[in-house]
Amino acid sequence: MRPTNVLPVALGILLCVAAACAASAQTFTTLAHFNGKESPLGAFPNGSLVQGLDGNLYGTTDEGGLCTWACGTVFNITPSGDVTSLYSFCSQNTCPNMPLAGLMMATSGNFYGTTLDPSGQCGSKCGTIFEITPGGALTIIHTFASNEGWNVTAPLIQAANGNFYGTGIQGGVSNQGTIFETTPSGTLTDVYSFCSQPNCADGEEPVGGLVQAPSGSFYGTTVGGGMNSTSCFDPTCGTVFRVNENGELKTLYKFCAQAGCADGASPFGGLVQAGNGTFYGTTFLGGNNDSSCGSVADSTTCGVIFEMTAAGALTTLYRFCAQAGCPDGGNPDGTLIQGTDGNFYGYTRLGGPAGSSCFNFCGSLFRITPEGILTTLYSFCAETNCADGWAPNGSLVQATDGDFYGTTQRGGGCKEIREGCGTVFKLSMGLAPFVKTLPASGQVGAQVEILGTNLTGATRVTFHGTSATFTVVSSTEITTTIPAGATGGTVKVTTPSGTLLSNVPFRVTRSRLPGGVL
Repeated sequence: MRPTNVLPVALGILLCVAAACAASAQTFTTLAHFNGKESPLGAFPNGSLVQGLDGNLYGTTDEGGLCTWACGTVFNITPSGDVTSLYSFCSQNTCPNMPLAGLMMATSGNFYGTTLDPSGQCGSKCGTIFEITPGGALTIIHTFASNEGWNVTAPLIQAANGNFYGTGIQGGVSNQGTIFETTPSGTLTDVYSFCSQPNCADGEEPVGGLVQAPSGSFYGTTVGGGMNSTSCFDPTCGTVFRVNENGELKTLYKFCAQAGCADGASPFGGLVQAGNGTFYGTTFLGGNNDSSCGSVADSTTCGVIFEMTAAGALTTLYRFCAQAGCPDGGNPDGTLIQGTDGNFYGYTRLGGPAGSSCFNFCGSLFRITPEGILTTLYSFCAETNCADGWAPNGSLVQATDGDFYGTTQRGGGCKEIREGCGTVFKLSMGLAPFVKTLPASGQVGAQVEILGTNLTGATRVTFHGTSATFTVVSSTEITTTIPAGATGGTVKVTTPSGTLLSNVPFRVTRSRLPGGVL
């Protein structure tokens, strides 16, 4: 059994739906700088940002707030860069702290997140699951026990049944991680314990989160396990798995199946399912392109981007460090997202201008087509003293204004810490605004929230051509119900400034999918 060291390692290092979808030259903007451990805003943002019903972005830091170490905050930021601290952890006697995984927004409009045990020992404090309102009222709904999955490093997801699912990299029968389910009120059930098979053939330590397919099953990755090679983390390489609500798990792929781990190793990020049903993801190591990466492990390669069918057939699309000096970056460890132009966006940990103060672990932003053509969009630490940030973290999010937003864990400058306390940035690719439905599927008659920008004065909402009754709540939110006769397809909102289309097709369901397909 390998030691539980993935967390510090990770820390140290659908189609074009808009009328005007051709991207112009990209523009990178630093929106905010975090200013220190003792600041109410916090320091070192971790996890992905998430867009709220009010159009603002919400996120977390893993330090700062009311204490100087390992407490953390919840904040929101407007698209123009105004930051507000909503909550400082350690405000309660139980002192939950370090919300490393970031937040997700539930259909209620509130946010759910997790805290972890910074000691990694899970003595009397193994972390929590919390709910927080957009106004900052926080409620702890579950405290992890040592026999449950804990040390959650990826955001929860809300499944079609209304409950939340997540992964913990520790806990379970072998202390090598679990998949768990919790109700909105906090009743938790362990769905699956990893390392349940000999030699952890089923995987161990699921650092990335889950994604639920239309079939009802969940897909994810483990950073270890699989036992395909001795050239990876001591000596396991990671897996891709599928699991249903009943806890029946099938290992779909074991990395390092090719000589020298040319197919990749150790996927830190989760998967994204594209509009065509295919999954896309990254590995932190493997690929065989260059020996200047991977200083944190035995494998000396820079990582890959892959695509995989629902049945587990994997194709390597891109191997990083494909050019001398790695100008394309290396060691991607976040989950990809699919933009409204049909391409995928993500970041790497390696990369940046030569000779910069982050020792080449600056990071870069990239775009890759479904066919595997990669373009480096931005290299961090391009500004003096890395004022633009370095060490991107979490995953990018595309807001309904069409732009991409993300955080860096370091850089930006702060007086207390030489390496900086982190930033929030925006990447504009010239993509048009769109609308997003919450949830992305439902039965006829169910309520749906529509998120967007400049929705005031909307005159029509349709589900694949079928008109729906609706109420404009604000310039960023519409409430509607799925109309009788609606079929799956694009949601359209007609506004005085034009028609906005949904970023993914809406699915009209007949009933809840039981269990999911194994």
